[in-house]
Order: sequence, then C-alpha cells, then structure tokens
Amino acid sequence: MPSSASFTVDPSTSAMSASSIADSRHRETPYADALERHASRSPIQLMVPGHSGNSTGISARLAEYFGERVLQLDVPMLLDDIDLGENSPLSQALDLAADAWSARRTWFLAGGASQANRIAALAVRGLGANILSQRSAHSSFSDGVLTAGLTPSFVLPSVDARYGIAHGVSPAALDDALTAAADRGQPANAVYVVSPSYFGSVADIAGLAEVAHAHGAPLIVDGAWGPHFGFHPELPESPTRLGADLVVSSTHKLAGSLTQSAMLHLGDGPFADRLEPLIERAVSTTSSTSSSALLTASLDIARHALMTETETIGQSIAGANAFRAALREDPRFSVVSDGFDAFDDIVATDPLRVPIDVSATGVSGHWLRQHLLEVEGIYFEISTATALVALIGAGKTPDLEHVLRVLSAAVDSDEAHAERAQADTAGFPALPPSGALRMLPRDAYFAGTELVPAAEAVGRISADTLAAYPPGIPNVIPGEEITAQTVAFLQAVAASPSGYVRGAVDPDVALFRVTRAD
Repeated sequence: MPSSASFTVDPSTSAMSASSIADSRHRETPYADALERHASRSPIQLMVPGHSGNSTGISARLAEYFGERVLQLDVPMLLDDIDLGENSPLSQALDLAADAWSARRTWFLAGGASQANRIAALAVRGLGANILSQRSAHSSFSDGVLTAGLTPSFVLPSVDARYGIAHGVSPAALDDALTAAADRGQPANAVYVVSPSYFGSVADIAGLAEVAHAHGAPLIVDGAWGPHFGFHPELPESPTRLGADLVVSSTHKLAGSLTQSAMLHLGDGPFADRLEPLIERAVSTTSSTSSSALLTASLDIARHALMTETETIGQSIAGANAFRAALREDPRFSVVSDGFDAFDDIVATDPLRVPIDVSATGVSGHWLRQHLLEVEGIYFEISTATALVALIGAGKTPDLEHVLRVLSAAVDSDEAHAERAQADTAGFPALPPSGALRMLPRDAYFAGTELVPAAEAVGRISADTLAAYPPGIPNVIPGEEITAQTVAFLQAVAASPSGYVRGAVDPDVALFRVTRAD
C-alpha cells in the first residue's frame, strides 16, 4: 500500500504584498464599524427585533447560544449613521465593494446567489423576453426564468463523460447558439453562462462577452463559485474586469462572509445604463425589508479581507497546490482538473478547488465522503460516483496533510474492503440530456397538474424544476419532457448517501408533477 505523502507549503512562492493592491480606503469597514458604534452606546431598543439587543427575559438562551454581542449587532434597517442618508456607512461599503471588483455598482444581498440569479432574470426581462442560457445553470436561475416569464433557449456546456460533470461554454459554441436562436426567430435579449463550474473550470469570459455583445445581448455570468477571483495573481481574473455585464458573486462560498450573503456586480459595459434601473427594481422586489445587518457587515468585512490579505490568500493557494502534488504521488488518487486541457471551453482553473478522482480505490466518491464525515468529521464539498471535491476558502489554511493521511487510511480500511466486496458493478447512471422544451416554463408551472408514478411520467411535461443536489443544476425544468434517463438519474441521486433532488414531490422521486393531459 502506498504511504500517504507528506508535503510542505512555501507561501513565499505565491504571496504578494497586500499593500500592492489595497489602497488605504480598503483598510476600512464603514458599515461594520457603524454597527459597532451603535452597539457601544448600549441603546434602549423599543423597536424590532424583539430580542432588543440584550440577554434579558426570553433572550437569555439566545444570548447564551450566540453570545450577547450578536444580539447587539443585529439591528433593523433604516437607522441614522448606519444605512440612512446619501453617504451612509452602507453606501460607503457598497462603493468600496464596487471598487474592489471593478464594477460600476454593487448590491449586497442577504438571499445568497440564488437571490442574485432571480434578480438577474427579472432585470433582463426589461430588455426583452428571450434569454439564451447555459443548460447547466443553477435551479435558482430557472426559478427566475419562470418568474420573469422569459422564453429560454439553451447552449449546451461541454461534458466530461468520464466523470459525468458539466464544464462551460466556449465562445464558438455561444456564437453558434446565438446564431441558431436568431435564425429561428428567437434572437437573444440576454445571455447567461456559468463560470467557474462546480469543479473549478473557468470559461473564456472575455471571449464570451465579445460574442454576446456582437449579437446585441448583455452577458450575465453566474460567478457564484468565484467571488475570490482577481484578488491574487495566481487566481483567475474577476469577470467584471473581463467584460461581463452582470456578475453573480456568492461571497460566502469562498470569500469568507457569512452563509446566505452574496453580492451582485454591474459591469461598466455597453448595457449598464439600461440595466442599472432594472436591477434596482428587481433588487427591491426580491429583498427583505428586514435585511440582516449581520450578513451585511460580513460582506463589508469580506471585501476588506480580500483587499488586504493577499499574502494569506497566497498561502491558501500554496497549500492547495501542495495537496494536489501529494495526491499525484499516490496511484490510488489523481486530480480531475489535470485533464481540463482536453476541453476547449476551459481557459483556467480555480486553484482553491481540488477535485480528486477516487475511481482507482474501488469505492465510490459518495461512500467515501459519507465515511469521512461520519468517522473522521471531515466534510468534502461534493461527491460524485468517481470523485470528491475539496474546497479551500480564500485565506484559509486547513491541515491538508492530515486530510491526506485520513483519506489514504479510509480507502484501505476494513469498511472500504467491505464496500468494494458489495459494490454495485452497474455503476451510477450517466448524466442525462435534457428533454425537449414543449411548453414555456411559466405556462407549465401555472398549468393544471397531476401527480403520476415515475413510470407514467416518461413522455409527459414537467410542471416542476427538479435538480440533483449537489450541485443543484436542473435536470428538468417546467415545460420540458421527462425522459426515462432523467427518471433513472434522479432516483439514483435520491438513493445515494449524500444526494437529494430539489423540487421533488417525495424523497425517493417516485412521483412526478406533470401538466394535465387535457
């Protein structure tokens, strides 16, 4: 048995002085500081929230659980010296975020990248009804398409058949899809693509923006998994600096803000004047009137960290690179992204995502992920039948040498031997192609529906968006025909240890909601 390789990290090879990219303004956190000033006054709060910012009465357990400081900082919207006024601390924080990502304007969101995707769909409806979308878009964007009443057409991403994973779209593929849409009388009023992918593949955003603009359409980039891009020389560039018109940024995923916080960036491109008021209205429509001050402060602090902790981010990259190098030395593992050069849509790779091929171990990625979290308390981001994906937050340095030792021990454990002995040789179903779009998503969603058994759903029109999690990419959207391959895939995902199907009527995906035949 190969021993687990040890490795060392030399941060000097990838670090850069923080002062070289961060001016003095980015050393400030105006919104977070304003919250602290408010809390320091110990105000008597005869207003919402009901915990009143202290640990008395029924808030004792809440304060014991989170700490009283969390309650003190959890204030409502519309307070002087925090978010009211033209040059409020919130306005200053938003301006700093826009500057950090080279955007014309940035919005802080408390509903995650899912809210940003819905905002994008609602906003571009003001440019026209037709949208050309990468088929592997997140289910939240599909929700936005049906909410806005958009008419979708699709461009297929490249698919790695070996691993069953979708990558991105090349400029040539986008040009062909846009031309075909125009030829059939459905010219795109907007284009939506995903970069980076769940596995860290990065598309040619500059080339895609050039193609979209040549066809008279703005480019929306779901950059949910790349909020850290552009903040270190070894990271890919931020899409806002490459010509994207609207960029979804899930700041909490790798950039250090609290879960559910995100940003939406408007690029300073040819569509900015038309898009800005549309986005502002869509943000108002989708945002809570009780937005979380804690989430907002975490976004302000995350921006500050990205702009001032370049050296620390470099240490994260160096650690991830050393982890990959050690994996390559063990014949039981390989690095999935080492094969990305075979795909013409991939121009770069996120170094902070490490996709590990575990197929040579004889156990599935699903089993291995579950075993590691149950036995060792190690949580990988995602598993597939053949792979695990490790995510290293920007500026974080987990003990990856320990992770490698535990990973090596797990695949040689008695439990792994037992798993190999009873392994299902049939394997996991291949990622299915989508069915034909037979109705507009909004029409199918609001149509009369009925529930039918899975076997009877084949050939019928879905009224639901069904997305295997992880990663949450829709396998069927309202209006699409349900295929036998899709049914088999979704049921296999539902039966796997770490998978479930968002939008399914039941956990086993035994029933499907379809439009009525009459």
